[in-house]
Amino acid sequence: MSKKITKAVITAGGLGTRFLPATKSIPKEMLPIIDKPIIHYLVEELALSGIKEVIIITRPGFSTFNEYFKEEKELIKKLQKSGKKELANTLKSITKMCKVTLKTQNAELPYGNASPMLAAEEFINKGESFVYMFGDDLTLCKVPATKQMIDVFIKQKAKAVLAVQKVPREEVNLYGVVSYKKNASYKYEIDNLIEKPSVEEAPSQMAQFGRFVFSYDVIEEAKHTTLGKGNELWVADVLNKMAHEGKKVIAQPVKGEWLTTGDPLRFIKTTLKFAVKRPEIKKDLLEFIKEEFK
Repeated sequence: MSKKITKAVITAGGLGTRFLPATKSIPKEMLPIIDKPIIHYLVEELALSGIKEVIIITRPGFSTFNEYFKEEKELIKKLQKSGKKELANTLKSITKMCKVTLKTQNAELPYGNASPMLAAEEFINKGESFVYMFGDDLTLCKVPATKQMIDVFIKQKAKAVLAVQKVPREEVNLYGVVSYKKNASYKYEIDNLIEKPSVEEAPSQMAQFGRFVFSYDVIEEAKHTTLGKGNELWVADVLNKMAHEGKKVIAQPVKGEWLTTGDPLRFIKTTLKFAVKRPEIKKDLLEFIKEEFK
């Protein structure tokens, strides 16, 4: 198992049906949170966590990611000539975060949130560990969430680490929820991960979100995992199989806040959360909200 983790896979192949018609022409991950698309925040978090190479798995027909991460020399020159050097430097920095490669998911692969890792297999060396990230989950953390996961993965010599956060009991049916092993060598080792359980069935309130660190074993396991609920290949089924075989799978609580952009309401809430972190926006925004919605 490689100790230094430098590669990440981002899943960005969904249809974005909750955001139609906007996502008819652009991927959901390119929707802006203020002035940067969702995908930018993800790559930025990965870069701050030591990742050097990012593979984005997408569906056919979108070149938007390539366009975004490509250096726009003419635009940068125009900005510099017009005295907007800071903005020009911001655009330059996009291409310097990580090496970004786009891969279209093969239509022959099964549907499911574990399939993109199989699509990315050619970019991951045998025995190499990597970060796996869902394209619609953002975080606000002092220490990047991905770095927190990598640190635990290496220290605990785990086969897989998934990020979790406590959610209200009435919302457990929206997520994958973990149950922890009793008397394990590390208190956050799991024995089960249940996809979207009922409130009565949920073993805890600790919900999985889109940050993982995987050993190469997870790819190998995914190849031999039977399709599950909805005839899909689920990360939960792969990790459960490994945990039941006695392999060390950890569900690590994240220090920080998990924010999802999966539907319009949560997207707006996430935008507001990020906006109030911006000093140049916060005061006027809060005054507007107070006056407009009193």
